[in-house]
Amino acid sequence: MSPTFDQVVRIGKPVSFEHGVDRKPVRIEEVARIAGVSPITVSRALRQPDRVSEEKRLKVQRAIEATGYASNPHARALRSGRSNIVAAFVSNIHSQQFGLAVQGCAEVMEPHGFQLMIGQTSYSYARETSMIQSLMALRPAAVLFTGVVELEENRTFLRDLGIPVVETWAFPPDPVDMLVGFSNTDGGRMVAQHFAAQGYRRVAFIGRSGGRGQLRLGGFREGVRASNLELVAELNLDTVSGLSDGQRALNQLLACHEKIDAVFCANDLIAMGALLEASRCGLNVPDDIAIAGFGDSDLAAEIPPGLTTIRMDCRRIGYRAGEMLLARLSGVAPDVSSETVTLEIVKRGST
Repeated sequence: MSPTFDQVVRIGKPVSFEHGVDRKPVRIEEVARIAGVSPITVSRALRQPDRVSEEKRLKVQRAIEATGYASNPHARALRSGRSNIVAAFVSNIHSQQFGLAVQGCAEVMEPHGFQLMIGQTSYSYARETSMIQSLMALRPAAVLFTGVVELEENRTFLRDLGIPVVETWAFPPDPVDMLVGFSNTDGGRMVAQHFAAQGYRRVAFIGRSGGRGQLRLGGFREGVRASNLELVAELNLDTVSGLSDGQRALNQLLACHEKIDAVFCANDLIAMGALLEASRCGLNVPDDIAIAGFGDSDLAAEIPPGLTTIRMDCRRIGYRAGEMLLARLSGVAPDVSSETVTLEIVKRGST
């Protein structure tokens, strides 16, 4: 069966960002216009000031100060065809799964002289926008995302750069350029089917209020309906940064609902925190409450009684992304521009 497309949210206008974050980088042409000189004169004033008259140098200097223009050596390298930087934007640098993907990409790219430069978006539209717009100055050879870009303005910006881009960790029908992902919708549905097969009836969900968390919730809802389960509660979190978020979330669920048979946590970090909180509350897992996660981190098998979770080959995601980027940078079209990796449910003691 073909994977289900994720109905990724597309946002036409950015939500209210911090002051100045959504400002586009100043181009050298703007500096030249303000200084009343040609762009090549601005370039010479920066690189070979002895070839430009003092009067013009001062005009250029004042224009640079007025606009905040920043010249970047990596940008010049790319314009001359010598850039070897691949920008890797990860949602969370603490994630083992994202780290494996970046490592897989590096295994492909580094032997060919490319270097990965990593930035963290922290699931923030503002940070993502700022970092994407910084590419105008850095202008890397290619870009990798551990996620998909939702803001239409950022998608357009990336396409206009004219460099290879690979998105991951979801399966939308309309990637910016290339994609190596999986269906979050199918993953959520698999958890609901597993709960039903284990005999659980009253289920709940904990996950992020945006992005992949909502895609997994959508699939979970579908699976709940198809399996005639009762979705007792949905708890959406604005951010997820540590185990304590899962602990607080499970505590909140238990305080509001007397009886829940099983909880689907949209990532392992939440699920492992929930496991710890269940133990602290004296609950027996899975007899009193069952818990499932998403991601299969190393600790998932180590926290008693072992976390049932959805597994994907994270290293392969990055490796295939690297192969696609390398093919494009070599002037060869990749075999495919969009592909998925297989999801499987790993059953452990928590369910």
